Amino acid sequence: MSAVVVGLAEALLQVNVDIDLNPVANVVQGAVGSFLTTLVVGAILTAVAPEFLEDRMAAVVDDPVGSFVYGFLVLIFLALAVLVLVITILGILVAIPLVLLAYVVWAIGAAVAFLAIAERFVDREGDDWGTALLVAAALNGGLVLTGVGGVLSFCIGAAGFGAVLEDRL
Repeated sequence: MSAVVVGLAEALLQVNVDIDLNPVANVVQGAVGSFLTTLVVGAILTAVAPEFLEDRMAAVVDDPVGSFVYGFLVLIFLALAVLVLVITILGILVAIPLVLLAYVVWAIGAAVAFLAIAERFVDREGDDWGTALLVAAALNGGLVLTGVGGVLSFCIGAAGFGAVLEDRL
């Protein structure tokens, strides 16, 4: 019996778990992803739906707290709905597209909110969105890069998410 225990102990001691956790690299990757997402989604919005973009930017500026609360509550409801759907196993087929749709709407909302902030920093004339897009993307990426600013970035994204969904739900 003791030979079995010794053999098991030796086997467990030989297990090597190499997990490469690099929090700095993760934060930098998140910041680059936020920068690029805001830049790309914002560029698409300015090219495809500038009227919608300006309308939702005005909604964020007019009522930022209301937009944040609405976006945060919808996000909590979505998380609970996805959890319930995943628990039912068959609901996974509905949960996956729902999460993807929520991510796309979140990206649109974050771009809207950061463009609304960026427009306060730079003077945009007419259809010249280039500088505002770069400032918005830099704001989002810079906030995420600080780590703690990721919470503020989340709050700004929630406000944009709420502004986008405000008239839709």
